[in-house]
Amino acid sequence: MIEAKGVTVCYDGVEVVSDVDVDVRPGSITGVLGRSGSGKTTLLRALAGLVRPARGSVTYDGSARPRPGSIAMLAQHPRQVADPRWTLAQTITEPARIAGRRAERDTAAVAAQRAGLALDLLDRFPSQVSDGQLQRACLARVVVQRPGYLLCDEPTAMLDPISARAVVEVISALARDGVGVALVSHSRALVRARSRCVLDLSDDAAGQLPAVGRTDVEPVTDSSSL
Repeated sequence: MIEAKGVTVCYDGVEVVSDVDVDVRPGSITGVLGRSGSGKTTLLRALAGLVRPARGSVTYDGSARPRPGSIAMLAQHPRQVADPRWTLAQTITEPARIAGRRAERDTAAVAAQRAGLALDLLDRFPSQVSDGQLQRACLARVVVQRPGYLLCDEPTAMLDPISARAVVEVISALARDGVGVALVSHSRALVRARSRCVLDLSDDAAGQLPAVGRTDVEPVTDSSSL
């Protein structure tokens, strides 16, 4: 389990995330809601160990540091993370090469099928596919990595409704297979439908800008909307 306790993150002396408690458990989805500027992405980076909290702690299965390769991230903008010089097959199999495992075309094909990516796209470059297809390739890359945790930062924000639903289904399937998922989104319906619990960093009731640091985590019982 990734467990954050009292996490506060500051940039240039300004608190962006304040006193947050949240956990990401294997086999379930933890949703994170909030408007732009509420600290969602910053919190996700803290959970990934990419940002050091000014106060509080983040532990990974009881350890102060995550195991190499145990955390994968899925970005909002796949074109910002996919190397334009690599084919989709090369992008998908990169984690295997990093881990010293054999990275064959069959590896990419199996992962692509799991992510709902057409096999005839594997030899194409990012510039030759849609955002939805590229995001599915990034999900296939996660399948190859075999992480314990997947941290998703607005993974459907740039996608059409059909591609968005397909990506969400793959993320949900990974959670059912035991991966712990943190799902950041502006979409309350998406987060509430798919998550075990929801961390809301905004204050919608006040109708104002997000109240950074609100940490009410609520259980979700209705999964019918998506």
